Amino acid sequence: MSDTDVPLGPKKKGLTRRQKRTLSRGAQYAVFAAAVIAFAVTADWGRLRNQFAQVDIARQMFPDVITLALKNTVLYTLSGFVVGLVLGMVIALMRLSSVGPYRWLAGIYIEIFRGLPALLIFIFVGVAVPLAFPGTEIPGGTYGKVALALGLVSAAYMAETIRAGIQAVPKGQTEAARSLGFSPAKAMISIIVPQAFRIILPPLTNELVLLFKDSSLVLFLGVTLEERELSKFGRDLASTTANSTPILVAGLCYLLVTIPLSFVVRRMESKAQEAIR
Repeated sequence: MSDTDVPLGPKKKGLTRRQKRTLSRGAQYAVFAAAVIAFAVTADWGRLRNQFAQVDIARQMFPDVITLALKNTVLYTLSGFVVGLVLGMVIALMRLSSVGPYRWLAGIYIEIFRGLPALLIFIFVGVAVPLAFPGTEIPGGTYGKVALALGLVSAAYMAETIRAGIQAVPKGQTEAARSLGFSPAKAMISIIVPQAFRIILPPLTNELVLLFKDSSLVLFLGVTLEERELSKFGRDLASTTANSTPILVAGLCYLLVTIPLSFVVRRMESKAQEAIR
């Protein structure tokens, strides 16, 4: 038998991709479980319970935490969303305009208000506007200021979302509308925009969730007891009681709204994907 006839033996097979993924996922689960167990074993649950889970203090927060704080938070969020949606629609149309100065102004607005922290916008509305226009008041008092501040912040993001939705509508829709005698403006309002909103509804709902959390910045405008939202309400009671239970309850109230909204966003996104398929 020559050297070339010597059997090489069975080839060693490595792990398949599926096996590697299974091992990687198992290792991640193991690390996560180890971290949870370590936290559960080392945490001082007695001190945590005394600081964050005093039932008597939590009971004192009701019903005001719902009828006052949560109600104000929802009102601030919805008013800011409406202002942001209207302003964002105008900016999106300016961004798509064939007139150069409109596009430039819209682009400058978007870059500035997307780059600035929301906190600075609230300070600008609460301090700079009264200084720039002495003797004038923003209609609606604190509610008007919050609506304006949240609207200015969200309009920049909504404008880009709306612009992308409009551009996602097939051009044939515009051509068909023009062939039926629609003017460009009427075609945009009656045909293009409704279809665009079906596309961008999930990201707009996600923006509503973000605004709901950003409404906590209202405390920098200075509010009365009746105008407090969840974060301010929780902080005030935490200072009064020298306990963090009110902050935990306020956080749970945020989750009471944001989790269902997030679920709605996921459902809309999945339905949109099914429609595409």
